[in-house]
Amino acid sequence: MNNEDIHTETAEKIFSVSEENVTMDMRRKAKEINFGIIYGMSEMGLSRNLKISRKQAQEYIENYFANFPGVKKYLNDTIYKAENEGYVQTILGRRRYIPDINSQNKMLKQASERMAVNAPIQGSSADIIKLAMININSYLEKNMGSAKLLLQIHDELVFEAPVDKTEELKKIIKDKMENVIKLSVPLKVAIKTGNNLFF
Repeated sequence: MNNEDIHTETAEKIFSVSEENVTMDMRRKAKEINFGIIYGMSEMGLSRNLKISRKQAQEYIENYFANFPGVKKYLNDTIYKAENEGYVQTILGRRRYIPDINSQNKMLKQASERMAVNAPIQGSSADIIKLAMININSYLEKNMGSAKLLLQIHDELVFEAPVDKTEELKKIIKDKMENVIKLSVPLKVAIKTGNNLFF
């Protein structure tokens, strides 16, 4: 809401330090924790990724949920919904059916739970970027034939345009990506330009 960096904020809470004392390594670990936990990573997976003990990883996870109880509630509610309805949905209503969510096989059950919490997040991200691509491409075809949408890489879009159209295109892309859908937390877009993909 206030343009904070979520990984820095997580590092502050997990490591009990002020923002100015968050190191790049702390932020990197916090990022790993943020993504790992919402995708159902166990303490074993987290300990392997961060090269720390399982005990330390478990403490990070417990500390995370103590500081972000809304995340724990979301995970539990999503799994409960999948168990009762057999599917989960993206923000635009696409369904992902989870046939083994109530399996008696522990490994199948755990994999299904990870799928249940992952699908709405990853799927909603895909919904948003695809909608942005459609809207931007439509605008470019009608108004800026010299600019082209070339490539999507995860949550990034790559464009090609004449140098004299760059500033205009940046404004259009930023507006269309940030306003493609209204959420309670605003979408933010960073734009870089260069002579090639690697600048």
